[in-house]
Amino acid sequence: MLNIAIIGAGRIGAVHAATVAAHPDARLVLVADPFADSAARVAALHGGRSTTDTAAVFAADDVDAVIIGSPTPTHVDHIVSAVRAGKAVLCEKPVDLSIKQVDECLAAIAGKEDTVMIGFNRRFDPTFAEVHARVRDGEIGTLEQLTIISRDPSAPPASYIADSGGIFRDMTIHDFDTAHFFLGDIVEVSAVGQHLDPAIEAAGDFDAAVVTLVAASGAVATIINSRHCASGYDQRLEAFGPRGVLEATNHMATSVRYSGTSQTSADGPYLDFFLQRYADAYRFELSHFIDSVTRGVAPSPSILDGRAALILADAATLSATTGERVAVAAGRERVTDIVR
Repeated sequence: MLNIAIIGAGRIGAVHAATVAAHPDARLVLVADPFADSAARVAALHGGRSTTDTAAVFAADDVDAVIIGSPTPTHVDHIVSAVRAGKAVLCEKPVDLSIKQVDECLAAIAGKEDTVMIGFNRRFDPTFAEVHARVRDGEIGTLEQLTIISRDPSAPPASYIADSGGIFRDMTIHDFDTAHFFLGDIVEVSAVGQHLDPAIEAAGDFDAAVVTLVAASGAVATIINSRHCASGYDQRLEAFGPRGVLEATNHMATSVRYSGTSQTSADGPYLDFFLQRYADAYRFELSHFIDSVTRGVAPSPSILDGRAALILADAATLSATTGERVAVAAGRERVTDIVR
């Protein structure tokens, strides 16, 4: 039984708390949040205790592992404190908005990187995971093209946008990790950002984007993002190779279709929120984390995977603002050059 503490009692912290409480090999023992009512409410739902003092999490003898669902600017401090206290860590994405901060985090936990997992939960979505496994097994031959479509039902408030780090670090970063997961090292990034929503533009961000990634293997990934989608939470993936195509399609509340005089094969809308669409992914992500900690093996995605995704986000931001293609060095290097 793994005793787990959660830092952050907001929306994502509550999701993790419920997932931990439902897992047969985990126990929620502590929830920390500066808002006492929020921490107490989440803890009470699942039989844990609460605190407003994050340091209490790291000092607790009955905490084996920590899930970090606090605001992004606190992630590095919480990761370092947890690792130094001997706790395993599952941290929500991104590690930080700054590569410099990520590298300082890596330096601070040097030798213990394998105790930290980053919450790119889409790797654990059953449909995406099946496509990845079948690509890995050679079913479609060598992967040549990967297409990732990710559109939100509606944009978050402008106040959130302003502090998010931009669409590439906030939203597309999940897709960057997916592309890296499928394609391996990415060597070139090209991005076009769109200003379709005046409120988001005023907040200093793009509300839609198309990104092209070139892998060291020669494979190409295309990522299509939008902050709005009339039909719901649009989450699709296609892997193309010389022997065929594998597709992961949208999830809907029902598989029933209607055909009549005005419509043929009409489906219901897509699921309208990421917590519904990726509910299974959160469960499988936690199971992988628990299994890794219990067995003493490195979890995946790692903190280095988190760094790689942020590099791609930085490169996409640079490309979208300059109109240039951006070369990226493989491994742990930063964005290195603009390819004209």
